[in-house]
Amino acid sequence: MITELKELDDLRALERLFADVWERPGPPIVSDVLMALAHSGNYVAGAYLDGRMVGGLVGWLGGSPPEHLLLHSHILGVVAEGRGLGFELKQHQRRWCLERGVKVMEWTFDPLVRRNAYFNFNKLGAEAREYLVNFYGEMTDGINAGEESDRLLVSWRLDSRQAVEAAAGRPHDPAAEDLQRWKIDSLLSLGPGGEPVPGSSRARVVVCQTPEDIVALRRSDPQLARAWRIAMRTALASALDAGYAVTGVTRTGWYVLERG
Repeated sequence: MITELKELDDLRALERLFADVWERPGPPIVSDVLMALAHSGNYVAGAYLDGRMVGGLVGWLGGSPPEHLLLHSHILGVVAEGRGLGFELKQHQRRWCLERGVKVMEWTFDPLVRRNAYFNFNKLGAEAREYLVNFYGEMTDGINAGEESDRLLVSWRLDSRQAVEAAAGRPHDPAAEDLQRWKIDSLLSLGPGGEPVPGSSRARVVVCQTPEDIVALRRSDPQLARAWRIAMRTALASALDAGYAVTGVTRTGWYVLERG
């Protein structure tokens, strides 16, 4: 069950859940802020399994000028028992927006995290056109401590064909073998030793590879993880500045970028 949260006890439970998910002594967002957001008509929701909160999602309304109203979806967290609920939480948030006439949702994520890229672009039908360098400053949570916080700004047009099809269980899913058959140029690929290998192209469609598991790589080889951060920053930021948009990701971790 997914429901909006308005009671203080529920908001405190959500605060604790986020602290557990991000492995930090203090929560990334506190219950008094959650209460203010909920009370002022923003989106604060929790997911329950057998009566226990196992996930949550928070966003607030923004946009300038007013006719460009959107929801900034700030934080989504799910504990192990609720794994797989992320999609349902985002669809609940999507319906909440559409019921209020909000047609666009935005959020940020680390472009090196392959599973999140696949979720955002393929499972949900979003896209990205902006790369944000060290957006939140150096991270301090237990998962990302010491890392610079480069982010892709995701834009999800909630009534688009891609979003509607994804909501119906028909995600956009480009196949890696198709990319190879079409001989699409690569902006960044994985070298034989796991290192990032830069490339270049001005073709209409290009690809950019991600490391298999950047979280594990940060622990096993911080220097190589840092090299991937810089290489991804150079490749994606330059492409997006040149007018490309990220429109999909293969299951094997290749971003697909297209230019109109």
